[in-house]
Amino acid sequence: MPPENAALGTIAALIRSRAGDDHVGLRFEGASWTWAEVVVEMEVRAALLAELAPDDPRHVGVMLENVPEFLFMIGGAALSGRAVVGINPTRRGEELARDIRHADCRAVITDREHAQLIDGLDLGAAARQVIAIDDPSYADRLAPHRDAPPLDVEPTADDLLMLIFTSGSTGAPKAVRMSQGRAARAATGAMGFGPDDVLYCSMPVFHGNALMSMVFPAFAGGSTLVFKCKFSASGFLPDLRDHGCTFTSTIGRALAYVLATPPTDRDREHLLKFVLAPESSTADLKAFKQRFGVPAFGGYGSSENAIVMIPAPGQPPEALGSPAPGLDIAIIDPDTQAECERARFDDDGKLVNADAAIGELVGRNAGERFEGYYNNDQANAERTRGGWYWSGDLAYRDNNDVFYFAGRNADWLRVDGENFAAAPVERVLQRFDGVAGVAAFGVPDDRTIDDQLMAVIELNGGASFDPAGFDAFLAEQRDLGTKWAPRYVRVVEALPVTATNKIDKAPLRRARWTDTGDDLVYWRPERRDPLRPMDDADRAEIRRRFESNDRAEVLQR
Repeated sequence: MPPENAALGTIAALIRSRAGDDHVGLRFEGASWTWAEVVVEMEVRAALLAELAPDDPRHVGVMLENVPEFLFMIGGAALSGRAVVGINPTRRGEELARDIRHADCRAVITDREHAQLIDGLDLGAAARQVIAIDDPSYADRLAPHRDAPPLDVEPTADDLLMLIFTSGSTGAPKAVRMSQGRAARAATGAMGFGPDDVLYCSMPVFHGNALMSMVFPAFAGGSTLVFKCKFSASGFLPDLRDHGCTFTSTIGRALAYVLATPPTDRDREHLLKFVLAPESSTADLKAFKQRFGVPAFGGYGSSENAIVMIPAPGQPPEALGSPAPGLDIAIIDPDTQAECERARFDDDGKLVNADAAIGELVGRNAGERFEGYYNNDQANAERTRGGWYWSGDLAYRDNNDVFYFAGRNADWLRVDGENFAAAPVERVLQRFDGVAGVAAFGVPDDRTIDDQLMAVIELNGGASFDPAGFDAFLAEQRDLGTKWAPRYVRVVEALPVTATNKIDKAPLRRARWTDTGDDLVYWRPERRDPLRPMDDADRAEIRRRFESNDRAEVLQR
């Protein structure tokens, strides 16, 4: 990355710095564009966006897979002073329409396949301008702008560039504001890519992971972007090899899907230097390095980008890392707003002071990095209480200022009077032979207002669940808390995920042990009993227990 790029405070300025660059900037399905050609295409889209959204709010929705048009639209927004809204094409019906209306989109850029998803929906102002890029008329619409001079627009660092919807795994998706300045800071930040780097982008461009780790840094460094329409585990390594990729980023379960492909004798034939893989399990991070020969790091970030954690060599593999320079990050008790104790571990590595050490991950000077949610004052106020940025995530940190993830706020459990978080439990259960993924969460207790722990387990292909073997495994785990053994275990073919491959616990919480279809469910009638298969008589007995303890109403929630 040329050092002088740090002075370019907007994405528009970074794009213009690439105008004379004949290095390959984009590859997609056998086609390629130099950076100079990419900038030309972005200038054309800038003129189109100015036509589509002439007045405030100047927002245009983009509902596409990772195709070149999406990149051109992002650049067009930057150069025109407009904002594109990344629309998640996996959403459906009224929820999809709600996203478009909530973001005040004046138009939607999509393709004919995805246009069918919004046909007949109430899109608000955008209903008048739904444009399919694979319709023959689209080229005609762009043609007049190809001969026109570039727009005479000079965006500022404060101008809105994008609205990025959160994944929605913990509630309705919120539209995160991203200014030109914030995007430019990400572009010229720690990644440090240059023209010799080739960045493989298979994570969706409507999400912050791909934008912050690859797209924007490529603008600054003149690196080559390789766009993949959709993530493919089987195509992952062949693509990396064919394009000579030096970096890629995944999120959530994507790394697990890659590791589930059959090993080959060519697994280390690639040019990767490292991989960024937030929200991957510790086991998958280790397995990736062992199989492919390059490190994969988890770290911590979010669509809001207020708190950033950077992992470092020598830190435990399950660690999030340490705060990015200049950030004052703490673990705070949300009730008292006091800083939590540092984590203490016994000789077996078990966290011994979870009650006192686990709290909310808070940025005490990160408020200015959070640019707010669009059209959602309530969520903004919740995030920025008392001038601090409250992440909504649970964590703890050790005496070396290394931070560890403990789950979402909804992942805090209280079992038999003991408080603990789900993520440390999941890390232990992930070690069980044959497990591909785990989701742990609290379900109602039949006697008290406390929780009982339920685990939903996805097995590797061909593996079967042995409840006796699982109990024996639990007994051997020296770092398993005394209340951490699951009362209920559900075995699924595949854990539900969001569009960005994050495990989605919401439908699992709703299903509990009562609405599990054909999935096998095991339970312990009493806490110290061995796991056994649950049948209809057991479900009736569980309901009877709730009713006899005046707890039946919680089953209806």
